[in-house]
Amino acid sequence: MTDQELRERIVSTPGVMSGKPCVRRTRLTVRYLVGLLAHGATISEILLDHPSLTEDDILASLRFAAEAVDQLPQAAISA
Repeated sequence: MTDQELRERIVSTPGVMSGKPCVRRTRLTVRYLVGLLAHGATISEILLDHPSLTEDDILASLRFAAEAVDQLPQAAISA
């Protein structure tokens, strides 16, 4: 899957989850999915709990989060 295809899986829609970035056609936010992974959930466990997701949806969420960190001002990272 290309970077562009991964980017297209994450959308921000006003009125859906307060405009927070979500996996396309779901109400699952990037924050929620990255949080699950950070707390030790595996991709397989997340997919079992959320059968509408694909592994690429989770990878797209991670890519989105990584790009968001790259956009933070350096001062915010070192504080």
